[in-house]
Amino acid sequence: MAYRRRGISLLGLIYILIGLYVAWVHHYITPDLLKRVAQALLAILLWFLILLGVDLHIGGL
Repeated sequence: MAYRRRGISLLGLIYILIGLYVAWVHHYITPDLLKRVAQALLAILLWFLILLGVDLHIGGL
């Protein structure tokens, strides 16, 4: 019995990478956006540190 591998195919990965490149070139993705997304992911994953008063802002005061 053959099992089908679940996940993204090589063609799907190439499609996403080209989309990311096009979005970057046309300024839909900016360094500021990446910084804000990274801060949001840190806040989601490390929410308990925020409750303890830790500042998770990247490069901020």
